Amino acid sequence: MTNGYERVTRMRTVRTAIWLALAALPLDSLSAFGQAAPPIAAQARDGSHDFDWEVGSWTTQLRYLPEPLTGSNRWVEYRGTSDVRALLDGRANVVELSVEGASGRIEGVSLRLYNPKARQWTLNFASVRNGLLTPPVTGAFDEKGRGTFYGVDTVNDRTVLVRFVISDVTPKSARFEQAYSADGGTTWETNWIAVDTRR
Repeated sequence: MTNGYERVTRMRTVRTAIWLALAALPLDSLSAFGQAAPPIAAQARDGSHDFDWEVGSWTTQLRYLPEPLTGSNRWVEYRGTSDVRALLDGRANVVELSVEGASGRIEGVSLRLYNPKARQWTLNFASVRNGLLTPPVTGAFDEKGRGTFYGVDTVNDRTVLVRFVISDVTPKSARFEQAYSADGGTTWETNWIAVDTRR
């Protein structure tokens, strides 16, 4: 019987191995995750200001699946605000999320950081409920303004893939979706849908 420390260490080792395997995949293999790989030329563009459109205050409508990967279809709804501030001349930014609904309140902060060498962003989220950062998702925006980010996390003691998509970006609105896959990207279950409208 393993103790808690050994179990956490084993989960971290598995998570790291999966993440390293994903990072080593060629670009054309991203299609296995339900998304066609962006052209090579798109990878060469400077994306350091891809989040400039989001700076400011937003009204957030959030739908959340609190029991993901269990077969549950019980969604809960929240409404509140997201405030986005640029840092380091746009090469980083911070999002403060504060929403509430019949199921309670969600407050958290997201730190986004741009890696100029990889030309990719990492998105790092922490809830004030536990004060811990979730594992980051990493990716980029394509030439049409759609951002797709992948990572690895643990849900109910299972290591899962995470896909985070930012789409339908206009000067006044945007859509954010998170999905999990427990089968290596063959199928995805969306568990977080937020639509932001500029205040």
